Amino acid sequence: MMAIMKARIAAAIIYETIDQSQQAATDKGEEMLTCNGRLEFKDVHFRYPTRETPILKGLSWHAEPGETIAFVGKSGCGKSTSIGLLTRLYDCDKGVMTLDGRNIRALKLSHLRKLIGIVQQEPCLFNGTIRENIVLGRNISDEKAEEAARIANAHDFIMKLEKGYDTIIGTGGIALSGGQKQRLAIARAVAGEPKILLLDEATSALDSESEKIVQLALNRASVGRTTIVIAHRLSTLKDVQRIYAIEDGRVVQVGTHFELLSADGLYSNLARAQEVGLGLG
Repeated sequence: MMAIMKARIAAAIIYETIDQSQQAATDKGEEMLTCNGRLEFKDVHFRYPTRETPILKGLSWHAEPGETIAFVGKSGCGKSTSIGLLTRLYDCDKGVMTLDGRNIRALKLSHLRKLIGIVQQEPCLFNGTIRENIVLGRNISDEKAEEAARIANAHDFIMKLEKGYDTIIGTGGIALSGGQKQRLAIARAVAGEPKILLLDEATSALDSESEKIVQLALNRASVGRTTIVIAHRLSTLKDVQRIYAIEDGRVVQVGTHFELLSADGLYSNLARAQEVGLGLG
């Protein structure tokens, strides 16, 4: 179910431009003249239509404009579900989800999704040029695409390719390494200048060297944007302003990486389990 949710989130954002003409007649709602990027979930409950048991049971959290927060917890606790609700793949059963104090359900769906950039564990790349994969049919100039690639630490490796931004990368980006594909996905996410950046285990499939390069790119991409991080490796959350530890659809701990490590609870238990798994215990 989580894999399906993540795939649908990616598709919802990526295919937004493809469906623009069809959505125009049915996509109703408000548009924000300005967006600061303050997000809040208040007592949010949600159950998947195919399940009897709710996955979110009163989830509450907030992110201030330009702030980076993180969700951690065991698989199935509701981390990716929160992102799915934020992008309105589903609507919550109870509670309120707001952007700058406005209920996101009142916003035009295409407008809401244009405010959001997303980078996931497995980038969805097409058999086209690097430029086409960054621009994705949007009205983005070559200069803006290159600027996004620089932010993503992708420009240098792109320029080393024989055809640069006109290089065909193959289906799924088969011509690129894992780290290169992820940096290209970051460039795509920031090229539209979103106010909100969603990072769903964006480095978890990379080797340690690639992870460092991509993490630097993510840090640069997050500047000036409200950023939500879902991470498996807790060591990547040292600089996050606030971490929400989620268990059984609710927040059970809130704090910084070091605050939560020093407290007895879910976060420190997860950290110890990772140390044992890495042979550090």
